[in-house]
Amino acid sequence: MQQEYNPAEIEAQVQQFWDENKVFKAVKDVNKEKFYCLSMLPYPSGRLHMGHVRNYTIGDVISRYQRMLGKNVLQPMGWDAFGLPAENAAIKNKAQPSVWTKENIAYMKKQLKSLGFAYDWDREVTTCDPEYYRWEQWFFTQLIDKKLAYKKTSAVNWCPNDETVLANEQVHDGRCWRCDTIVEKKEIDQWFIRITEYAEELLNSIDQLEGWPDSVKTQQRNWIGRSEGVEMEFKLADSDTSVSIYTTRPDTLMGVTYVAVAAQHPIALAAANQNPALAEFIAECNQSTTAEADIATMEKRGMATGLKAIHPVTDEPVDIWVANFVLMDYGSGAVMAVPGHDQRDWEFAHKYGIEIRQVIEPLADSDLSCDLTLSAFTEKGQLVNSGQFDGLTSQQALAEIANWLEAQGKGRKKVNYRIRDWGVSRQRFWGAPIPMIRLENGDLVTAKEFPVELPTHIPMQGASSPLVDNPDFQDVVVDGIPGKRETDTFDTFMESSWYYARYTCPDSHDAMLDSDEANYWLPVDQYIGGIEHATMHLLYFRFFHKLMRDAGLVNSDEPATRLLTQGMVLSDTFLTLDEKGTKVYHSGDEIEVTKDDKGKVISGKLRDTGENVILAGMEKMSKSKNNGVDPQALIDEYGADTARLYTMFASPPEQSLEWREDGVQGAHKFLKRLWKLYLENALYVGEVVNLADLNAEQKALYGKTHETIAKVTDDYSRRYSFNTAIAAIMELTNAIAKFTVNNEQDKKVIKFALDQAIILLSPVTPHMAQALWQASGQQSLIVDVTWPQVDEAALVKDEILVILQVNGKLRGKVTVPASASKEEIEALAMQDENVIKHIEDKTIRKVVVVPGKLINIVAN
Repeated sequence: MQQEYNPAEIEAQVQQFWDENKVFKAVKDVNKEKFYCLSMLPYPSGRLHMGHVRNYTIGDVISRYQRMLGKNVLQPMGWDAFGLPAENAAIKNKAQPSVWTKENIAYMKKQLKSLGFAYDWDREVTTCDPEYYRWEQWFFTQLIDKKLAYKKTSAVNWCPNDETVLANEQVHDGRCWRCDTIVEKKEIDQWFIRITEYAEELLNSIDQLEGWPDSVKTQQRNWIGRSEGVEMEFKLADSDTSVSIYTTRPDTLMGVTYVAVAAQHPIALAAANQNPALAEFIAECNQSTTAEADIATMEKRGMATGLKAIHPVTDEPVDIWVANFVLMDYGSGAVMAVPGHDQRDWEFAHKYGIEIRQVIEPLADSDLSCDLTLSAFTEKGQLVNSGQFDGLTSQQALAEIANWLEAQGKGRKKVNYRIRDWGVSRQRFWGAPIPMIRLENGDLVTAKEFPVELPTHIPMQGASSPLVDNPDFQDVVVDGIPGKRETDTFDTFMESSWYYARYTCPDSHDAMLDSDEANYWLPVDQYIGGIEHATMHLLYFRFFHKLMRDAGLVNSDEPATRLLTQGMVLSDTFLTLDEKGTKVYHSGDEIEVTKDDKGKVISGKLRDTGENVILAGMEKMSKSKNNGVDPQALIDEYGADTARLYTMFASPPEQSLEWREDGVQGAHKFLKRLWKLYLENALYVGEVVNLADLNAEQKALYGKTHETIAKVTDDYSRRYSFNTAIAAIMELTNAIAKFTVNNEQDKKVIKFALDQAIILLSPVTPHMAQALWQASGQQSLIVDVTWPQVDEAALVKDEILVILQVNGKLRGKVTVPASASKEEIEALAMQDENVIKHIEDKTIRKVVVVPGKLINIVAN
């Protein structure tokens, strides 16, 4: 074994052994407790980034630790391989998306292997593989049969840049989640899955997700958005039709002074046929933001339709307006406007001179006041100016008004949800074809044979899908009747909603899932990924699992027991301004930086020109900011174990990690030191240490070793605080380095301590740990070593260090017998020279002794 730490040689040898011997192959074993650890699968963009490295290292540390606890561990990996980036790259490079994707997968797989992740590569799943998406297509036809999937013409979120539909969850602040283009509204035929049918269960079962972060659960609750209210009908004047209204505040019903409808509402569209100005206003609304946050703050605009609605209680006619703050996607696309008691309605009424009527006043014992000339009174209170409902509290009125409306046949109590059915159609090429056929006679039927394979030889001609004009794909005959295939493809969130289940049985050729395998491994015991997926993937993930459960494919209610959402990786960002004032971002390699004594960058200039750069601070690593760190370059220079150690040590997993080059160097330096220290003592005989035979120095190191075992075990299992676990191992290493070997018992103790150190560190730095384990003559794999157990007796100390304080300030330290009484500790403290110095000429008022920790003398 070489004395110098050479990660390139070590890691290549260890990885080759793992690969050739299929060390991490997972096999069902009902006699062992299983542990399924999963990180969100990557999109094959071409290269790993540091976010990948951090995310997957977290999962790998957990997996290796759980295996050492004796569990049967499954940790798979695959590729979320459909999607717009591949298609856009193919258009740009005049290539096929399939070719681009396969090349990227090959390179990224090589990178993942170079990092030493303990994946069972026999279970690799690639979502653009027809053998994978065939079952997704089959399952969709089952949903069609169960009336859980359907097609309708709908106002959708349309990204004009990507020329495709976006789900509500894919619109962020009115912009496309991928390209940041402002989203438009457009009427189009779309396929939907009825997630609303599962809204109540998805909401209620959030309480079962005890191992999920509260932030994710809160976001999902808010997105599902359950509310209890009243649905009522406002008849149109001089018409047999009516407009349906849902409200959670029926107590304000008597304050309605106008009805507002969305620009896409049928009433608005019908009125626009006779009103060019209204048609132009509706067109403007269709170009504006659809984000609720933006709508809450933007200018309220509207136009009267000339139509009137009849109030369901008073029969009073009220004007119907088209308003830009009403969304067709929420509720019925129409609202009863109560400007006296809704600030949005108040702003609109104030702008257009519409009556503002008070129907709620503060309760008599309330400190609230109501001045409708200044703003709406939005609190609940007591009804006034409300006819037969006067004097009721808001709470009482909810039931009374609902019952009255129901008795009159004009309304009913209703539970409503903010969430809308999942639109799964996309108008782009690189996705799984939706397995539906429109026959010549107008019937819509499902495909019968799967996969409906996406052709991979069609030339790409811009953003429009080439499937639309491809008769070889479209034309089909079903039972003698000509028809055309659907040319829309599935939203890629379809593939990522069930991949975790397919990992359990990727070789199942006759069924979507092998239920025996799936039910053995599922649910996932630990899922790891970004919190940005809270209301997209993580919600669809839960929904799809329930669909598969109800289809008899799995028997659990939730897909994952525990969720960890890792923080972002941040890096220094540098920029200059060109002659037009446009920001030009520069990579760290282009910059000569100056740092302060803490290693923080305080200035920089371009190496080539000497031009000073602007420091833009720490930002998320991205191509757009040119501040990424190439993991491959890091591995080539320092080794995979250094990359893994640094990403785990720099910060807790759920917090952002600030990338520091000196931190990487420090991690590498520690590994070199541990390597050297271990090899110097590697051949000592590691016999069992008997605590009773140890002297004070030996007992101190032995006790420190078991303290570290206890700390690291807790950090790995309960807290997932890997940074503090590593810090504890570093402290133990320092203690080992200071220990002097004089006799055989010393050799036993230091060898024991070193063995435990590398075992504890092995989930983080598996290559080095395995090499050192072999160097000491061990025949087993370190990943199969049983996790160390704490010797409680070793934690009992003969002596303890007590902090000495005077008036709360540190004045000294003293070592005392662990059995020392308060009186004995106090006596020793009073003999300390520095304590004496700070209490002389003063009166001692009180002495506080915290056993085993400190003594504080209060004097003045």
